[in-house]
Amino acid sequence: MASVPAYAVAGGTATPGGAYTFAVKLDIGDGKRSCSGALVDKQWVLTAAGCFADDPKNPKVTEGAPKWKTTATVGRTDLTGTGGTVTDVTQVVPYAGRDVVMAQLAKPVSGVTPVAVASAPPTQGEELKVIGFGRTKTEWVPDKLHAAAFTVDAVQDGKLEITGKSAAVCKGDTGGPALRESGGRVEVVAVNSTSWQGGCLGTDPAETRTGAVDARVDDLGAWVRQVRYRPVFAGAPWEKATHIASGYFTGGSAGGTRHMDMIVRWNDAEVTLYQGADDKDPRHPFAAEYQLAEPPKAGKTSIWQHVEQLTGASFGGGSDGLVVRWVDGELTQYTHVDAKGFHGEKTLAKAKNTTWPHAQQITAGRYTANQQRDDLLVTWDDGRVTLHPDLGTNGVDKVQKLLAKTSTWTHASQISAGEFTGKKTMDLLVQWSDGEATLYPGVDTAGFHGESNVRPEKSYWTNVNAMAGGAFVANARANDVIVSWRNGSVSLYPGVDAAGTHQEIKIVK
Repeated sequence: MASVPAYAVAGGTATPGGAYTFAVKLDIGDGKRSCSGALVDKQWVLTAAGCFADDPKNPKVTEGAPKWKTTATVGRTDLTGTGGTVTDVTQVVPYAGRDVVMAQLAKPVSGVTPVAVASAPPTQGEELKVIGFGRTKTEWVPDKLHAAAFTVDAVQDGKLEITGKSAAVCKGDTGGPALRESGGRVEVVAVNSTSWQGGCLGTDPAETRTGAVDARVDDLGAWVRQVRYRPVFAGAPWEKATHIASGYFTGGSAGGTRHMDMIVRWNDAEVTLYQGADDKDPRHPFAAEYQLAEPPKAGKTSIWQHVEQLTGASFGGGSDGLVVRWVDGELTQYTHVDAKGFHGEKTLAKAKNTTWPHAQQITAGRYTANQQRDDLLVTWDDGRVTLHPDLGTNGVDKVQKLLAKTSTWTHASQISAGEFTGKKTMDLLVQWSDGEATLYPGVDTAGFHGESNVRPEKSYWTNVNAMAGGAFVANARANDVIVSWRNGSVSLYPGVDAAGTHQEIKIVK
């Protein structure tokens, strides 16, 4: 379509005051441009990338603060009124290859219910309702939201062609939603992108075509959820994270689209599961969170107050699980953990035994021919290092000594399994009390086979609060490391190998 950017719905009707209150009017650059959008979260608006691009015909936008000051009016379908919220847009997040952005508001909007994003694709012949604040046939700058019916002509990869029954998409409607209304439910199927603008004020009277092209969003639900989750993840009190464990708890596997998840235990005994993202953006590796254990209420207690160590493990047959060492020496296996909680509890060592209170650090990994990540590597308070293979079958009864007593290993502050060097078995990452970090490649029942220094002594790593290796970015193998620091920031190191930790990405600053 040799169309032009669709900068309201000419021929449409003004909407009643209580309808479509999720509609958003965007003023960009103090009148430079006007666009429409839809509130899909209390702090996020779904709209068109072209609204923020240097050239709307080439809607490429860089993630971050918008180039021009942008103000959003939400919950005010009659702009002459005073209801709703007026606030700034602080950042835009584009979806690559599509005329779509998520625009973050400076503050959450109250009193307006966000509209849902569709999950089913549109079909040819389906009728959609298009809304916007743009021009009409007679108004240059209308003060009311307008709506009109459009028919889907063609559904393509990432976009759809629509035609207005008696209206056209006009300037000011860019980014406005195309809505599916069924059974009392309203959901966004697409956002306005380009239009012939036939009948719009200011268009050549000879132009009568009412067709438009919209950018589909029905297949972007996971991306929308991930983007709107970002400030929630960053807002957690990360200086209070005491333990981190990684694994595929909410689905996915190595090489799949869903990346590894993370479980965090906090100093108030709350336990949170962070769902891995479905893309490869290392700045935002998580897309949702689930509370697995609440902090105890006043006068109450929680077993999660008594965690000494925990590690993610794979026992097969579904989602990954956890191994937990408690302060009284008890060792517990949770065969499966998911968004609903802990399942398949199994006692590996009873409470108040004489052995496990002397353990210092534990990490589960694939250190034997067994394909599950359920071999438990343990450091002890006398400097020993042991391996307990195949917990699912043997429990902790089978023991392989990897190192005899040594004063060196009493200084291992954090340990984590990972696939950093591409060996047949997993590697061990050790963070020492002096800030040094060491990789031991291909650990197996025969012991350690060399080492690589990946962080020098007296490095900033003396400030590690908790760490874990995992597949958080590329998801090909667990060679990323996530670290929470004592100051509350969180770092991700993608692609750690024997040569070092390489790039540090602050995912919480």
